[in-house]
Amino acid sequence: MDVRSAMYNVDPATGDRQYLSAGASSLPSIYFLFCLAYAGLAAAWVAILLRKRAAVFRIHYFMLAVLVLKALNLLAEAEDKSCIERTGTAHGWDVLFYIFSFLKGISLFTLIVLIGTGWSFLKPYLADKEKKVLMVVIPLQVVANIAQVVIDESGPYARDWVTWKQIFLLVDVVCCCAVLFPIVWSIKNLREAARSDGKAAVNLMKLTLFRQYYVVVICYIYFTRVVVYALQTITSYRYLWTSVVAAELATLAFYVFTGYKFRPEVHNPYFAIDDEEEEAAAEALKLDDEFEL
Repeated sequence: MDVRSAMYNVDPATGDRQYLSAGASSLPSIYFLFCLAYAGLAAAWVAILLRKRAAVFRIHYFMLAVLVLKALNLLAEAEDKSCIERTGTAHGWDVLFYIFSFLKGISLFTLIVLIGTGWSFLKPYLADKEKKVLMVVIPLQVVANIAQVVIDESGPYARDWVTWKQIFLLVDVVCCCAVLFPIVWSIKNLREAARSDGKAAVNLMKLTLFRQYYVVVICYIYFTRVVVYALQTITSYRYLWTSVVAAELATLAFYVFTGYKFRPEVHNPYFAIDDEEEEAAAEALKLDDEFEL
């Protein structure tokens, strides 16, 4: 026989059925608010690009694309959860969510790799080993998104659900580790260049920037993969939304930090660094421990 079961809460005010759990009932509003936040960031980024056209690189347009995809992903997710809350099914919004989630995941990891290599900022090309990182990260993201679809569209009762869950976690960890290598390579190359080209102050600024970005990427990965999972585990089911808010706030902060640190800046070719600053930078660069990872 075929059995159809439905689980829902009843809104005490209106008597309507609510098919989302008590802890997830506020997710549509939360996702929509974050969608508006990213739309505002995208608009602000467009204004910056128009105002500083002389200093805009291709990577800045790619950053804009990542912001737009993230906003669309959140909009689709908000509508997906809203439809499920009202009717119990997604009505096709889940398909849009998976599409934008797939594009957002690939573009974000690609952006981290490109920034980590210094592409467009420090050099207009990618080395062979950096291309290999991209060739590993992008297929892994494809596998991760397939695993995510299987996990979301089934449950622990489904055949191979646990296997797909383990595949997703493994692929996610490998991707997170892979995107760190280009940043480490850039820091190493800058340290070597600092000893040979005589531009200590400039190299010190670049080293400091990439070291900060390395630390922030690690913190972002740790928080969104470990801390958020811990929140999901220890909080009551009524507060499921808190882990979503924490993850989205961390992601928003990461996007803002990346945009601020790598924003287009017009550098005056006649800008001169005095001898004292150059000597101080040269002394700082001699302390190798400062830039050990």
